[in-house]
Amino acid sequence: MSKAFTPTAAKPGVITANDLREGHNVWMCEDGWTADPAQATLFEDEAIAELALLKAIGQSDLVVGPYMVEARRGPNGPEPTHFREAFRQTGPSNYFHGIQATKQSEAANV
Repeated sequence: MSKAFTPTAAKPGVITANDLREGHNVWMCEDGWTADPAQATLFEDEAIAELALLKAIGQSDLVVGPYMVEARRGPNGPEPTHFREAFRQTGPSNYFHGIQATKQSEAANV
């Protein structure tokens, strides 16, 4: 995201990053990091969120590129408010398509 987001009670947020080893999207939760965005900690206090983000930045042996993003309280946990974050939650978009998928399938059948 190009500009910093500061959470409030009216506009809470979550901290997200990428797993350093696997590259998958992860979200900060009570006991570390989770691949399930519904388990993410929802921050409503600016000071607490800032400390948590500093902690995330300090975990460079676990995650890369942590940042705060706006979220809303949903029935099953935090939900994204922006389409970019909703898209990130669908998982990697680097699967083979078209000719790459055909070549991969043929190689597996050899």
